[in-house]
Amino acid sequence: MSRIICIDLGGKRTGIAVTDPMKIIATGLNTIPTPELIPFLKKYILNEEVESFLIGMPLNLDGTDTHATPMVNAAIKALKINFPHIHVETIDERFTSKMAQRAMLDMGLKKKTRRDKKLVDEIAATMMLQEYLQMKNG
Repeated sequence: MSRIICIDLGGKRTGIAVTDPMKIIATGLNTIPTPELIPFLKKYILNEEVESFLIGMPLNLDGTDTHATPMVNAAIKALKINFPHIHVETIDERFTSKMAQRAMLDMGLKKKTRRDKKLVDEIAATMMLQEYLQMKNG
């Protein structure tokens, strides 16, 4: 059974989440420096079967592109070149960072932990992936 990987791409850091093989639960996998995304995924795919990549698409409230949209489009192109056999899909990532910070607050995490941008990115990727799973299975 294969997994789905969700990518919350950022200028400096990228949060990554993954499903279980049954594609029921989303779990935070890691936060890595953005330039290391493709090498990280190549290494991961050596050990795990991946059926698709889900990448957060940054959009303005009115649905238009943001300053980060070209960066995500370039990442999608790189994914398709490096992993031509793996499907790539996008998901709206509006509000995911705010939702991740709110979730951290609700979990009772200390202020210092909530300021950890790496954790916010990983939680945001996990939330996007869980939302996607709920839409698909729903």
